[in-house]
Amino acid sequence: MQLLPSTVLAVIAIVILALRGPRRGLWAFMALTPFGAAAAFNLPAVGGASIGLKELAVVAIFALVALTPGGPNRLAGSMRPGGPGFALAALLLYAVLVTMFAPTVFRGETEVFSISRSANESGIVSIPLRPGTGNITQLFYMVLAALGFFALAAVFRVGPDAGAVVLGMAVATAVNFALGWLDVLSFAAGLEALMEPIRTANYAMLIDHRMVGLKRMIGGFPEASSFGDYSLGLFAFWLQFWIAGPRGRLAGVMLLLSMIVLLRSTSSGAYVSLVLFLLAYGAPMVLSGTRRHVARHAASIVFAVLVAGWLAALALFASYELVDPVTAFFDRAIFDKLGTQSGVERMSWNAQAFRNFLDTSLLGAGMGSVRASNWLLASLACLGLIGTALYLWFLVLVLRAPAPRGDGQGAAVLSGLKAACVAMFLNALLTAASPNLGVFFFALAGLAAGLSRGAAAVGFSAAAPAAGGAIVPRHARG
Repeated sequence: MQLLPSTVLAVIAIVILALRGPRRGLWAFMALTPFGAAAAFNLPAVGGASIGLKELAVVAIFALVALTPGGPNRLAGSMRPGGPGFALAALLLYAVLVTMFAPTVFRGETEVFSISRSANESGIVSIPLRPGTGNITQLFYMVLAALGFFALAAVFRVGPDAGAVVLGMAVATAVNFALGWLDVLSFAAGLEALMEPIRTANYAMLIDHRMVGLKRMIGGFPEASSFGDYSLGLFAFWLQFWIAGPRGRLAGVMLLLSMIVLLRSTSSGAYVSLVLFLLAYGAPMVLSGTRRHVARHAASIVFAVLVAGWLAALALFASYELVDPVTAFFDRAIFDKLGTQSGVERMSWNAQAFRNFLDTSLLGAGMGSVRASNWLLASLACLGLIGTALYLWFLVLVLRAPAPRGDGQGAAVLSGLKAACVAMFLNALLTAASPNLGVFFFALAGLAAGLSRGAAAVGFSAAAPAAGGAIVPRHARG
């Protein structure tokens, strides 16, 4: 195990979580989530795998929950049949089985673009399917991410504190904004060494890539696409929270900060996903939120947003037609993306991933066996039809989690978490190389599931005496 300068950040966060508890210390965990390129430690003996800051923090939260009185029961409760945790547990069981056996059973029967480091020493090449270290590491990362769901779902089912979630998301947004501009400004000043202590993971760090002369913002992440994906999730949360919840100064400021870094990320996938999110999810949520809350004021907001969007579209179209730098930027970022060498390469990954899905009799080749550039194809190729169906079942159950009644802030936070999950999933559909949606996604899903069940339990407990005169035991109120 190799300790690193960034290990200190993980230790500090874990100490805060231990002292304040996972619920009140949630902000410390969320503060680590923008450090996507920072490792808590590296494991040279396991193919150079890196355990990130947020992954280690997830393990700490899970351990804190498991070691508290009644903790194992709470964790088991987050996997109850009919809930998203049950679907996720079934998915993990299938992922373990298919990853253990499929690479051996179908060894040599199909060619794959592998994501293991040993297979990519001379670049990404097509190799016969075989077991490798990528199977171990990718399955391990998937399990770690899922632990975050179970732990946070258990914590917030017992104590559904929407305010702690808002604070955590605000801290994550502020840290992400600061890291994004520190990355750009330090590069412009020739002080790239300032970011080296938080770029310690064994990933390829694309720190000097430009788009039409503009330095791509990556913040605490190894590349612009992962930074854009994370920023998109933050933006979606704050947009929905600002629409559905109390319009305080905090929500407005955080929405502005997340929007600035999202637009500055120069991530093609994030841009397209943003448009899809606003069209396919954002607009219906705005309209439903306005009907439930302040109809007149919200209707004026919707009208203003539509007018502003129309004017912005006209301005962008005129700039694209008349201003050469703007034309070059949009061609490079979006319109000519599929025709580039990277675009052609990614399409070949997707075509091969679908072939792997068919060659493995629809069962999948196991986590870490296949590289793709599309979540659906990556999931089909790695987890097969059964695993992908379980994954989609889990996602549907998270999005269908009922909102708390009589709690405006709680309902707004829950809808914001769902919006963030939808936005990040849309981005994964366009760019994800593996089925794992990441620690941040599963953490948000766990918070959503916990808040929904916790608020329902509190409401039931409060109503029980009036309905039947019975007093609900204290431990049952979680």
